[in-house]
Amino acid sequence: MTTDLDFAVAAYTEDGVWTVTPLVLRGEPDLSALVSALRRYPGEAGVLGMISVDEDFFILLRVIGGRARLLISDVTAATEWPLARQVVDELDIPLADDDDEQVPAGDLAIIADLGMSAMDLGALCDDVDLYPEEMLEEIAETLGFGNQFHEAIEALG
Repeated sequence: MTTDLDFAVAAYTEDGVWTVTPLVLRGEPDLSALVSALRRYPGEAGVLGMISVDEDFFILLRVIGGRARLLISDVTAATEWPLARQVVDELDIPLADDDDEQVPAGDLAIIADLGMSAMDLGALCDDVDLYPEEMLEEIAETLGFGNQFHEAIEALG
């Protein structure tokens, strides 16, 4: 199955001001292409990639220097989606069964220093009534770039 991205954006700060810009990816998105795309952006606290896939799950990817931190909102997505499988492989965790509970995997503290605690992020990921875009919107608003996030998503069409 090919990966159908709802959207992918990069968020970063310069001089204390958030900027959110759509990520342009060619071909089938993969983890290394996302990391490479994010490394092109400046950022005092690294660059945050926010990726929503087929209204099914999201990936947070934070590139700080040479290091990439990862969070996937639903570990079971790896049984169906190649991009999710790459994230799970990179996290070096066992592949979940299709009938396992939908739980996040990776670094829940990925944005704790930016304003959203691991506990709050975990609770957000556990809210089965929200779509991935709504979860990412909540993250953007909590971190202080909700308006910029909305503008970037609207620019994508």
